Amino acid sequence: MADEASDVEVREHDGALWIRLNRPDRRNAYDIGMAHTIIEALERATKLHAVVITGSGGSFCAGGALDQLDDPDPDLLRTLFHTSARMLQAVRDCPRPVFAAVDGAAAGGGNELVVACDLAIATPRATFGQTGPRVGSAPVLGATNHMAVQIGEKKAKELTLLCRRYSAQQALQMGLINEVVEEPAAGGDGVAALERRVGEWIDELKALSPLYLEISKVSSNLWWNTGQDSMSSGLAMLTQAVGSDDMREGARAFVEKRRPDFPPPGTGTRRS
Repeated sequence: MADEASDVEVREHDGALWIRLNRPDRRNAYDIGMAHTIIEALERATKLHAVVITGSGGSFCAGGALDQLDDPDPDLLRTLFHTSARMLQAVRDCPRPVFAAVDGAAAGGGNELVVACDLAIATPRATFGQTGPRVGSAPVLGATNHMAVQIGEKKAKELTLLCRRYSAQQALQMGLINEVVEEPAAGGDGVAALERRVGEWIDELKALSPLYLEISKVSSNLWWNTGQDSMSSGLAMLTQAVGSDDMREGARAFVEKRRPDFPPPGTGTRRS
């Protein structure tokens, strides 16, 4: 199976399905169509050993595309939010282990994509972090709930509330990812090293029982499934907040590359 779309490339290689986000002009932020392509690819990966999600152009994923937030269409944003939830659930529902192969920034929903994946391997130049409150949103699809299971509640709140950026080594130390590939020799290709190392992990999986790997994966979804109420209520609150002053200001500041000037706490109006 070899399938290419303009924004998402899907291909089989050596027993694995590789899904590559291909919008480097916006750091591989995904739109509704891209999310549907990813969902469909995950749903047809049942006869392979593993799935790998990665990005092109020196970025992993910047989450959902923000170009609609400064002048939001409530119906379109509702669809994007709920399609994002379906995409992350498809990662969890896929019977095969799903890897995040991270080169460059995993930001916002891109970091939540790492949280949703079963395993994550990164290059030394990868970075991780949430962006929600900084851009007029909230990371309710994994960061405010399931990420605490992976890295602890205090550290998860640090990521979600302060919107800091973390290096690959820091992400490894906190338990967000499994491995950082070694620095390539001078002139070497870090992306090639990443893909080679992911392939080595997949080779290990090939020696194991697919049936009992699936049972192990489904059983390990316990805490993710427990967080579904939190994700559902978070989605409802995000939908209610569409068009808020905070959302518009956060999106405009992001696009204009400046510090946002949010309304003061406890008000629904902007500072004069």
